[in-house]
Amino acid sequence: MALLGAERATGDDHDWGYRLMRAVVYRKPFDVAVEEVPDPRIEHPNDVIVRITSTGISGADLHVYEGRTAAEPGIVFGHENLGIVEDVGSGVTGLEQGDRVVMPFNIACGFCRNCVAGLTGFCRTLNPQGVALGLCGNSAIAPYPGGQGEYLRVPYADFNCTPLPPGMDHESDYVLLADVFPTGYHGCELAGVRPGETVAVFGAGSLGLMAAYSALLRGAAQVFAVDRVPAWLATAREMGATPIDSAEADPVQQIKDLTGGEGTDRGVDASGHHVAGAAPDQVLNQLVQVVRPAGSLGVPGYCVPPDPGRLPLSLDAVFEKGLRLGTGQANVKRYNRQLRDLIVQGRARPGFVVSHELPLSEAPTAYESVERQAEGYTKVILKPEAA
Repeated sequence: MALLGAERATGDDHDWGYRLMRAVVYRKPFDVAVEEVPDPRIEHPNDVIVRITSTGISGADLHVYEGRTAAEPGIVFGHENLGIVEDVGSGVTGLEQGDRVVMPFNIACGFCRNCVAGLTGFCRTLNPQGVALGLCGNSAIAPYPGGQGEYLRVPYADFNCTPLPPGMDHESDYVLLADVFPTGYHGCELAGVRPGETVAVFGAGSLGLMAAYSALLRGAAQVFAVDRVPAWLATAREMGATPIDSAEADPVQQIKDLTGGEGTDRGVDASGHHVAGAAPDQVLNQLVQVVRPAGSLGVPGYCVPPDPGRLPLSLDAVFEKGLRLGTGQANVKRYNRQLRDLIVQGRARPGFVVSHELPLSEAPTAYESVERQAEGYTKVILKPEAA
């Protein structure tokens, strides 16, 4: 790791000698850079400082990268973070220096009404207005800098840090516990996927693949993955899903033909802000068409329509078919310990979705490649310690 010529200081005030660190900084739409920024410090007794070893590029990061949010230049990206505890606040009781941990993308307090109910994506302490964006580093209203850098301050650390086995094994599996794996699983939870059912997942990027993978983990009999990117569809097939190429024909009709005209029991919109060249409202309405009467839909991805705040949906069709619709960002802490244990026991290996592990210095190129869906790019993990 580059220490930028600094030496570490000691003392009870946690006054580190690392005055600057490298981090991915937003400049303007379609422009990020790796710059030197002030290193994080212990600001509250319940904080820890984590030395980042892996940090992912998320679809939500792309919303900011493309200028689709109100984010201001200068924010540090990164809400999919894994690393080693480097410094511990005096109020932290369950963590020690050297612990390997992964953090949820939606930082939460752990003690408010929603957190106690397991709805950590809607923490009322961090989001008193009810806006479900208690994020690290991908929004203008995110209260904390992100982790696409060498270090990250984690508040409410005893609650937000999920311990991992020591060492560096399965790094590409565990880092996905920060967001995309539990978010994909959350989509299936919202849709109510049960063993033996059929599921349509629209979008076969990293989130869609994790939703389809989660449906299979939950015992779905058949999972359809819809997209038009050949490499993503190939990965879906290798994983055990049935790929549906929307560039060939209407995906709704393709799925109905494969289900005897009935459609699927459940549907998951994992498109985020695009799939198969379709607008978000088109994707949702296709799901309404493809799911059988009395079925259900889950929408775990953050949709940013062309006209922000307006996402046309055929509510008449939803009502007439008696469909149930579940939405909202993932309550990561509700899932990530169980999903972690599936990885520990070898029952889940979500890291197949990771296409690239790159040094932090290559972040600008990585963002550009992911945004334009360059061939071979699915999920990119940045490694701050890489040369």
